[in-house]
Amino acid sequence: MAARGRLFIGFAAAAILGGLVLALRPDPVPVDLAEVVVAPMEVTVEAEGMTRVRDPFEVTAPMTGTTTRSPVQVGDRVQRGETVVAVIQPALPGFLDARARLQAEAAVTEAEAALRVAEANLARADTDLTYAETQMERNQTLAGRGIVSQRALEEAEQRLATARSAHASAQSELELHRATLARMQAQLVGPESTVQAEPSGPCCVEIHAPQSGTVLEVTSLSSRLVLAGSPLLAIGDLEDLEIEVDLLSSDAVRVAPGALAHVDRWGGDEVISARVRQVDPAAFTRVSALGIEEQRVRLRLDILTPPERRRGLGDRFRVFVRLVVWSGDSVLQLPQSALFRHEGGWAVFREVEGRAVLTPVKVGQRRPDRVQVLSGIEAGAKVVAYPGNRVTEGVRIAVRTAR
Repeated sequence: MAARGRLFIGFAAAAILGGLVLALRPDPVPVDLAEVVVAPMEVTVEAEGMTRVRDPFEVTAPMTGTTTRSPVQVGDRVQRGETVVAVIQPALPGFLDARARLQAEAAVTEAEAALRVAEANLARADTDLTYAETQMERNQTLAGRGIVSQRALEEAEQRLATARSAHASAQSELELHRATLARMQAQLVGPESTVQAEPSGPCCVEIHAPQSGTVLEVTSLSSRLVLAGSPLLAIGDLEDLEIEVDLLSSDAVRVAPGALAHVDRWGGDEVISARVRQVDPAAFTRVSALGIEEQRVRLRLDILTPPERRRGLGDRFRVFVRLVVWSGDSVLQLPQSALFRHEGGWAVFREVEGRAVLTPVKVGQRRPDRVQVLSGIEAGAKVVAYPGNRVTEGVRIAVRTAR
């Protein structure tokens, strides 16, 4: 009976001791687990870009004049060689200040006086010519009768030729001074003048569209004075767009011509596909919003998505571009949040039978959320995401439950 009592007491003591051990043992550390998977993976460089119409046409004024109100507006469709996009009229004369008007009036008075002198010279030349012709006729008659000598007849012919030349010169001088007077009188014509000569030809120059497309920009809709070469409007084909992106030079060296790109946040639901056509060989300096000078490189991308799947996208629209610098179809990868530094390399905590096991790994390509695993762990393994200081080698862990 005494032996049975001691045995009962021993069992009770062991049960109490086991209960104390279980009560004092720490609870498992709650963690988030992620799986190591094999899946496609892309490493991208992200940047903001802007759409641009490829090869836009800028229409400029071929001559100085006054444009009428623009016959087209932004967004209008135009046909090459058919649609009139601008009309230029002759410019009105400018106003004369007091000095310029006095000088012009004095020039008119001077031209009128010169004209009167030319008229007097012409009248004298007419008289001299008439007299020379009369003398020539008399000498010819007398020479036929043998009264005057041949020498006298030759002198009469010479005087007649001289008189004719003087008359022609006086006539030309008169025409010259008439033209000079008209030119001086034209200087007095101002915009306030109501007397205008009838045009001998078309009064305006019509400019037709050099390319079929859409009017992207009109410099001014109103009538205005323009100089030769002044821009009037721009025309482009909205279905032929490209994308311009500025990258830091350190990121641009990772992007090669022909690289694929994904364009999103442009306003539509579909992600637009694009391809890098050109990487500029020279960088330029830009000051960032923080006042830091940055060396940036301009890239140009061709849009691969058909126009019907990117309706509404126009010229100089802002887009968000992800440029693919590396990709793989079957890549062993795990979350970036599971990695931490260990002895100069990288490691993760792998879950093995409810405990955390420190596992060094070798990583390759990385992106903000995922990292490529080259060795150290196999597909299907579970790793601890965001391990805290409570997760150590061999510690018991449990999957965190939602509250």
